[in-house]
Amino acid sequence: MPSIGLSPTAVEAFRRRVWEQYQEHGRHDLPWRQTRDPYAVLVSEVMLQQTQVSRVLAKYGDWLTAFPSVDALGAAPLEAVLRAWQGLGYNRRAVNLKRTAEVISDKHAGRVPRDPVVLRTLPGIGPATAAGVAVFAYNDPVPYLETNVRTVFLHEFLADRDRVPDREILPLVEATLDRDRPREWFYALLDYGNGIKRSMPNPSRRSAHHAPQSPFEGSRRQKRAKLLRAVIATPGLSSGDAASELAITSGEAVELLEELAAEGFMRQSEGGWSIRQA
Repeated sequence: MPSIGLSPTAVEAFRRRVWEQYQEHGRHDLPWRQTRDPYAVLVSEVMLQQTQVSRVLAKYGDWLTAFPSVDALGAAPLEAVLRAWQGLGYNRRAVNLKRTAEVISDKHAGRVPRDPVVLRTLPGIGPATAAGVAVFAYNDPVPYLETNVRTVFLHEFLADRDRVPDREILPLVEATLDRDRPREWFYALLDYGNGIKRSMPNPSRRSAHHAPQSPFEGSRRQKRAKLLRAVIATPGLSSGDAASELAITSGEAVELLEELAAEGFMRQSEGGWSIRQA
């Protein structure tokens, strides 16, 4: 602990502050905090990537009703998966989540792995998602670092620093981790970070990994999302009709459709564009 400049007294004081904030302001009723099902936890961790809690709340229950298990998601048509995902954005996450379910069904007997190293070999699963599953599903004391947790440590311990890399934050996360209650501890950190961002300029902007999001309106990302919705709604949509619907040139429509096809979202046949079947 001396190597990162934290005394036992400082650690204890920090933990006390976090627990007190959690007791007073904790979001204890979030549905993904009411389950220990590793699949349901995995779904929530993927949905919460770059998406507001309010939007996830509107989709989470319906998703688990439509795809109640790893095997159900893995066997579902991609079109049904993408249709259920609409409104959450970053549709690549839905494709990766389905592919992850297929791998878990085929290679892990339908059981979500516990080991973060194994989890990170699955499609679209990065360090934060892998750690989140280990912590929240299995209550394992592993360092979990996402934007709200990062906010806490930048605010509490690195207030005079800019461009702070995660490699300097992770030792702090590990040194302060409450190993007796890791699941609740990280719930508490998430909620403390959320409160900090609501009450002051977001400290996570001082992270070396912070990247301001470009405007969505009129962006290429928005056009891709609209095209995907159009093809889901009208299987067999022609490139010309897609261009008319989005008020873009035929050339741009073809370019975007081919890009989506190359990424595994859709396919082209003589009848037009449709969602890829497998």
